[in-house]
Amino acid sequence: MIVCVAEKPSVGAYIANVLGAKQRKDGYFEGNGYQVTWTFGHLCALLDPQEYTDQWKAWSLSSLPMIPPRFSIKVSGDEGVHKQFNVIKSLIAQADEVINCGDAGQEGELIQRWVYQQAGCKCPVKRLWVNSLTEEAIREGFRQLKDQSEYQHLYEAGMMRAIGDWLLGMNATRAYTIRYARGSGKDRQVLSVGRVQTPTLALVVKRQAEIDHFVPRTYWELKTNYRDTLFSAQLPAEDDEYAITSEEQGQALVDAIKDQPFLITSVEKKKGTEFAPKLYDLTSLQVDCNKKYSFSAEQTLQLIQSLYEKRLTTYPRVDTTYLSDDIYPKVPGTLAGIKDYFPQVAPLLGLKADGKKGAGSLPKSKKEFDNKKVTDHHAIIPTGQRPDAMTADEKKVYDLVATHFIAAFYPECEVSNTTVLAKAGEVDFKVTGREVLKPGWRAVFANERSQSELNDANDANDANEESAKSLPAFVKGESGPHEPLLKEKTTTPPKYYTEATLLRAMETAGKTVENDELREAMKENGIGRPSTRAAIIEKLYQRKYIQKQGKSLRATQVGIDLIHTIISPLLKSAELTGLWEKKLREIERGEYQAQDFLTELKEMTSGVVKDVKTNKAGMLCPVCRQGLIIRGNTRYGCSRWREGCTYAEPF
Repeated sequence: MIVCVAEKPSVGAYIANVLGAKQRKDGYFEGNGYQVTWTFGHLCALLDPQEYTDQWKAWSLSSLPMIPPRFSIKVSGDEGVHKQFNVIKSLIAQADEVINCGDAGQEGELIQRWVYQQAGCKCPVKRLWVNSLTEEAIREGFRQLKDQSEYQHLYEAGMMRAIGDWLLGMNATRAYTIRYARGSGKDRQVLSVGRVQTPTLALVVKRQAEIDHFVPRTYWELKTNYRDTLFSAQLPAEDDEYAITSEEQGQALVDAIKDQPFLITSVEKKKGTEFAPKLYDLTSLQVDCNKKYSFSAEQTLQLIQSLYEKRLTTYPRVDTTYLSDDIYPKVPGTLAGIKDYFPQVAPLLGLKADGKKGAGSLPKSKKEFDNKKVTDHHAIIPTGQRPDAMTADEKKVYDLVATHFIAAFYPECEVSNTTVLAKAGEVDFKVTGREVLKPGWRAVFANERSQSELNDANDANDANEESAKSLPAFVKGESGPHEPLLKEKTTTPPKYYTEATLLRAMETAGKTVENDELREAMKENGIGRPSTRAAIIEKLYQRKYIQKQGKSLRATQVGIDLIHTIISPLLKSAELTGLWEKKLREIERGEYQAQDFLTELKEMTSGVVKDVKTNKAGMLCPVCRQGLIIRGNTRYGCSRWREGCTYAEPF
């Protein structure tokens, strides 16, 4: 008998139906030589500290660091979880072969492997790897089953991630709670510290501090109105960021040019192309859904997961915006499957996926198809199944995925970019404009601008808004009267993070990156994985480290205090955490040894605990017994030094 283990009951039921295993049993389906069962999420987990040794039951600094000589797992959950595990265990005990039909990713691989280990699996294990749950994809996947050993590096990366989270999370949380938390006993507040959650919180706290300490500056902009077009002065800023720093300086410039003729010195037109918005990975979908519909990252993940399980979209937990070449021949069929729901598909019907250029051929661009940019899964796209039985929110997410997919096969948008230079007296002026010559892919979005445009518009300043306008037909050498304007401006602080911008910051390890290509290259160093970032943000809410005010994310005082308390840069540096993520990806590709990473993890954990043990900040002052020890640049001192306490000690 062949035993198939799916990631959840609904997926198991569908796989069983495809395989012809139609007899419903208690906890599995059977038939046609198969038994199809399922897990319930994380069926197994690493042991808790006290389950390794009694010495780790009590929270004390002397027992840290907690580093088990060997990590072990257990069945984790309620009575129903244990019952389902026993079903799986009994089926595996009699199986000739097991097929891992779990979620096709790092986390899914880890969940399944731990279940097989705990169940004492001795028979051969094969792996089903699919990009969607359509019947065609599942049948094709069963024809191309691979041995479990081919996914060993994926499992090792998942295991190192879990062990890393355990080592740092358990040890740092205990260390900081014991040393710095308020209260005692059952009333003591637990300071939860995590490998990914803490640097993410640090990003929010840092941004909030920048806003709180922001000092606005006033400056002035010189513009002039000529032929109902606003030109901007091009003034050298010299040592200052702003060219006009006083109203008197600005008014002097206005007086100097107001009676001077306005002369057009250059008119330059350049034709250009604009490419369609990229296909979606999970993070970019979460970003757009947050900006457009105010969906949380977790909500978007649940919606796209539901669409995947309804076989309407492909695998969602992906970090690439590209498709592999083998998808290209299937595109016409996918488009035909959704044509009744998206009239924008009509111009593409009848085009052949032959890779040729010209009429009758479906375009194929490196901007969408690149095998080198696809590893386990490709970008999120429709499967071509009829998009029926969706909730209103699911339809919003599906429409985004579908329209981006359709737009990828439309012609490029052709534009004309115009730059006009002018002069009034000794002051140079400039204006830019853009005109859409052929809309191309923009026609897909009809009256709705593409999400990338909406995002740009939301962040645009006056100059960007002006550059989007088409301009009158200026001619070099023409001149005439103009009306100078002096605008008073005030610098604005950085914006609070929203879930959308925080997701982007996690993706790029805290760096502000607008360019899509550069952002794509930085993903390997991002904080967390696409599948886990939503859960990390939810944890920060649950632990009351951050809260929402409108769309803005604000750190609570508890969250701010935690970040200020943490002394180890490893625990709150987005960049260092990003480098750690990079090593996990290298393990996944077989480029870095899991054992070497484990050695690093143990050293990091010991270092974090040592920092807490040796740092005296936060302890009761040994001199006055009233103040707390604070840390200066070179020495410790008492917080009551203004009241005359003499305690001081170098470190």
